[in-house]
Amino acid sequence: MKKLEIITLAQASDILSVHPNTLRKWDNIGYLKAIRFGTRKDRRYRKSDILKVLKTK
Repeated sequence: MKKLEIITLAQASDILSVHPNTLRKWDNIGYLKAIRFGTRKDRRYRKSDILKVLKTK
């Protein structure tokens, strides 16, 4: 079974070379959905989803 890799907002923004606010906007419009963690509802992303977006850039 393949391991699901989860990365932080900062890691995702570094990989995609975009500002963290861009990722927040993409989450809000449904372009790249985040997974919410913890009581603060911090955004986390599936690495596979980030790589898919990277291929389309």
